[in-house]
Amino acid sequence: MPEPTGVIHDIGYQRYTGPRLGRRAVFGALYLHGLRTAFGLGRSAKAKIFPWLVVGIVTAVAAALTAIRAQIGEAVMTYAQFADNMSWLVIFFVAVAAPELVSRDLRSGVLPLYFSRPLPRADYPLAKLLALATALWLLLGGPQFVMFLGAAFSTGDGMSGVAEELLDLLPSLLYAGLWAAVFASVGLLVASLSGKRAFAAGGIVAVFLMTTPVVGTLSVMPSRTVNELAFLASPSTLVGGVGSWALGDLLVSEGQSGVPIGGFGPVYAVAAVLLVAGCVALLLRRYRKVAAR
Repeated sequence: MPEPTGVIHDIGYQRYTGPRLGRRAVFGALYLHGLRTAFGLGRSAKAKIFPWLVVGIVTAVAAALTAIRAQIGEAVMTYAQFADNMSWLVIFFVAVAAPELVSRDLRSGVLPLYFSRPLPRADYPLAKLLALATALWLLLGGPQFVMFLGAAFSTGDGMSGVAEELLDLLPSLLYAGLWAAVFASVGLLVASLSGKRAFAAGGIVAVFLMTTPVVGTLSVMPSRTVNELAFLASPSTLVGGVGSWALGDLLVSEGQSGVPIGGFGPVYAVAAVLLVAGCVALLLRRYRKVAAR
């Protein structure tokens, strides 16, 4: 009987003996990687073009508004109005960023590698959602802070003027957070349904833009109640309705009218919370199914 000729070679593999950081570190790494991905950091120059073009546009608008205010002595647009007017750019930012965060992983089949680590199934989508929401909040809140700095340095009322500007800024940053939460939860849920980025991006744009005609149709119905509740039909107008109710003069300038929601402001606030909660629940359910495959 011939003797075995196989040889086991020692190629230098060693067992890892360092610290195991566990779930919190994995979640943090996913979050930071997702936040970097949303802005194209650590990726090719082509991937950076659109996100930073959007950043450049919103920053340029904020700088222009600040310069005009310094010249004429009054604000052309409030901090909260800035978030409303930039929301159309946020839609397209979400349509590009959300598929990059989740669709690529679905298509490449790397999710089993993530879930083989000490990572609960819910942590992956929650880390991605938090990363996208943070990116959107920075996209809206960063320019608002630029506007605040310009107003603070140009105010002629000293510290009292700075304090007044700060009181206007803080609720508007919360309002920007509402935009970020709604857009991120809806966008990431739609993106998680397809591994093809083009389909996911198209679906996100469709959800946000194709619901607007529904609002227009309902707002011209003969019933006043239907008219005032019509803005619930689109995520964008839903957030605007919450802002009109909660922010008042911070969102609506003198001589202008906000979203005509009548006395249904609390209904809009509850609807926004339910929309975010529902999207998060569906997102978690989606990844339970993906993990089970």
